[in-house]
Amino acid sequence: MENRKQTTIQHRVRAVLLTPNDTMLLIKRIRPGIAPYWVIVGGKIEPTDAGPEEALLREVREEIAGEAEIVGLLHTIQTDDERQDFYLATVDKWSFEDRTGPEFSQEGRGEYLLEEIPLTTEALDAVNLLPQDFASVLRAAVERGSLPATR
Repeated sequence: MENRKQTTIQHRVRAVLLTPNDTMLLIKRIRPGIAPYWVIVGGKIEPTDAGPEEALLREVREEIAGEAEIVGLLHTIQTDDERQDFYLATVDKWSFEDRTGPEFSQEGRGEYLLEEIPLTTEALDAVNLLPQDFASVLRAAVERGSLPATR
């Protein structure tokens, strides 16, 4: 009899958080032995979440102690074992010092720094935003001017 590995697709949600200053919030990751890189706020959908959007709002509360307003789905990246939904959202207030995500207290996870990045192609080109597939999509949207103004 053939053994088939049961694959569960990990579903993650991420928020491109636009601020009133026409910037976006990114998390800079600094880990030993790896060049610094930037990621978009977000994480896994938990069984207790009612759906992707609720999970996204929870992740924003945990990671930056902010209240986001979702504008809409911007892009999805699907692989064999993972689906990532990237949403466009606005955020007016946040407090990185008040973050509560479990990953922040785990040993060996490196540093997490919240950075405000201008919504320009030059600013995006200056950071190593991961995943690169999405960095290209975001850069193209900024270049086209297709991200809505936050005000």
